[in-house]
Amino acid sequence: DTPVMIDIARCESRYKQFDSSGKVIKNPNSTAMGIMQIMASIHVPAAEKLGLDIYTIQGNVAYAKYLFEREGTTPWLSSSACWGKQNHIARR
Repeated sequence: DTPVMIDIARCESRYKQFDSSGKVIKNPNSTAMGIMQIMASIHVPAAEKLGLDIYTIQGNVAYAKYLFEREGTTPWLSSSACWGKQNHIARR
């Protein structure tokens, strides 16, 4: 329900949580994973405290919404060349 988050999901994963074999999509160069490319190495403990499993679509999106509410688009600035083209403002 937040347009910039929809654009981020498109840029980060093309709206996919799983690959063709059913495994969670992971960035080969980091621990980013899932539809919103959440950094597992950083965010799994906080997500679990909130009762969220970022390895599921629902948990990945819910945790991304939590991050956005706290930090704006800052966690996704590395892909802003893609989603930033939509003239969104990165808020903190």
